[in-house]
Amino acid sequence: MATQKPLPSAAKTVSSRKNSTVFPLDEQGPRNSPVVASPPVKLLTRVEQLKLLSKAEKAGLLSAAEKFGLSLSTIEKLGLLSKAEELGVLSAATDPGTPGALLSLSLGLLLLGPSCVYLVPEDYPWEVALQVVVTLLSVVGGSASFAASNFVSNLQKSN
Repeated sequence: MATQKPLPSAAKTVSSRKNSTVFPLDEQGPRNSPVVASPPVKLLTRVEQLKLLSKAEKAGLLSAAEKFGLSLSTIEKLGLLSKAEELGVLSAATDPGTPGALLSLSLGLLLLGPSCVYLVPEDYPWEVALQVVVTLLSVVGGSASFAASNFVSNLQKSN
């Protein structure tokens, strides 16, 4: 009978984009895998760097909001910032997954309009009205979601 030769140190190499990690076959993964964490997003610092308030002032958005009765004191009285935090809007602005989720939403909405026009028949006037309403909502919602994705992505960029 022939005997098998023992294998030299059995090791497995896992390739990744940046480097290779070697670990023994009987273990599930590398012993100490480095966790790459992105630095926290400093929202107000980034707003200041982008000079968003100055741009809003030059565009006349602040005076228009004041004409409609929306001033900083009104925002404070209504508790809009605390309500936004309760709903997770401010936390979502710092979440790294938000721009991708908004982009996916925008692509889905922008595909919904043509799909509705293609799939819904035009036999009755209410079906044509349904096509128009769904298409308008998908174009407006998809465009707004795409713009929000771009805006949040720019806010999260570091320097």
